[in-house]
Amino acid sequence: MDRIDYAILRILQYDGRITIQALARKVGLSPSPCLRRVRLLERAGTIRGYAAVVDERQYGLSITAFLRVRLDRHSDERVARFEKAVNGIDEVLECHVLAGDFDYMLRILVADLQAYESFIRKHIHTIPGIAAIETAFAYGTIKRSSVLPGVVEAPREGRAARPAGVTRDRSGRGSSPGSRPR
Repeated sequence: MDRIDYAILRILQYDGRITIQALARKVGLSPSPCLRRVRLLERAGTIRGYAAVVDERQYGLSITAFLRVRLDRHSDERVARFEKAVNGIDEVLECHVLAGDFDYMLRILVADLQAYESFIRKHIHTIPGIAAIETAFAYGTIKRSSVLPGVVEAPREGRAARPAGVTRDRSGRGSSPGSRPR
């Protein structure tokens, strides 16, 4: 990847609906070579997809919980069984392998505390080999971003550099108009 590919990726992270014409203008290419680069990034798996950013509360999922899990043993079978089970649970949005006292950190979204209790009883307690779980509930979010830190330019004053012409609205999303690249 070169600096233009990185610029394309940064812009698309801020605004996945930008037109190819606007994207090309921002990275200094004509539309055809720009579209070709986007398609190559998609085929390579660098761009994994495009998605709408949905407000969890308006969707009806007002509880965010972080669940730390420790397994009783770390055998290949135990780890594989846990990871397969977690991958099949819709309420688990993220699962990270940890270093330290716990083995995994899960980010869970549910409607309310009753839904969380049901989630624990139906999903987590049924997975064999869990030695301990610990839950922390988030009561607010200070920052959330799906934009990766910049690698092309050096950050300015502690902030990730943005490609020219890309601004953020109050939600942290890009403000460039247009439609998803095709």
